[in-house]
Amino acid sequence: MQASFVTVDEDSAGQRLDNFLIRQLKGVPKTHVYRIIRSGEVRINKGRVQADTRIEAGDVVRLPPVRTSERADQKAEAMAVAIARHGAASTTGGYAPSREFPILFEDEHLLAIDKPAGVAVHGGSGVAFGVIEQLRMARPDWNFLELVHRLDRETSGILLVAKKRVALKNLQEQFRERETDKIYLAMVQGTWPANKKVLDKPLQKYLLPDGERRVQVVGKDHPDGMRAVTLVKVKAAAQDGSFSLLEVTIKTGRTHQIRVHLVSEGHPIAGDDKYGDFELNKALQKEASGGVLKRMFLHAWRLKFTHPSSGKRIELRAALPPDLESFTTHAVSLQAAEL
Repeated sequence: MQASFVTVDEDSAGQRLDNFLIRQLKGVPKTHVYRIIRSGEVRINKGRVQADTRIEAGDVVRLPPVRTSERADQKAEAMAVAIARHGAASTTGGYAPSREFPILFEDEHLLAIDKPAGVAVHGGSGVAFGVIEQLRMARPDWNFLELVHRLDRETSGILLVAKKRVALKNLQEQFRERETDKIYLAMVQGTWPANKKVLDKPLQKYLLPDGERRVQVVGKDHPDGMRAVTLVKVKAAAQDGSFSLLEVTIKTGRTHQIRVHLVSEGHPIAGDDKYGDFELNKALQKEASGGVLKRMFLHAWRLKFTHPSSGKRIELRAALPPDLESFTTHAVSLQAAEL
């Protein structure tokens, strides 16, 4: 076996060397990847490097000969098959099950999917795997797949995935510079005041005693407060004042922003198990008259952005899932066709 040489392309530029190698040397344990870096067997443009070295387009990376045992390969293959059938139990040493998701848009630069509720966008914090890991398993020939932005686990709707590094950087810059329009549908408890259209309230992250993350509204002079701006428009309301369907546009992408901003006005999102009305949530889960709701009613409905390559303005829309569509008809008498 001989050393091989790989020229870094534009899509891989900017990555850390260790992450680049892990993708290049599939099946090689991470411990071995770091060992060959430390020993100097991996070189960039003939020079010694560190694991956190950033690679650039045109760099020539020397890869030493590596071998995985036949037994290890067989074990990995068997594990992948088993987990694809039954699901992964942990984030350590396992494979995510291969899964495709409903596609709203796809070309050689990016992929937009309609994420179902209950699926995390990535593994971590007690979650074995998420959308991105499952997509990578489903399409192993793709060299690059990265999340452009994130959605809460219980939020359904539009999620963007970049297929090229240049597309990732361009789209993330659009999100940072507020050049995108991210519009959600949220069903809240009570009658939302029609004149309450702009929520400009700083948010602060904090941890509960058990380590779980939470967010709260703080004063504008709070040292740890991050500015958060949410625009609200009433789409429909129940005649009895029980619920309001809101069209919510976020101008900043703070953690749990919509959920915390809406509940801070006294109108929690129906089904929200972190910030919502827990007694209402229990009642909705048992409702027998067609108004059952077993998860949070928050849906990433529409997204507008500029295509990272063509420069054309793209507008995507994800229809309400059947469970939210049914609840909408029951709660505010609005048909899906009106959305």
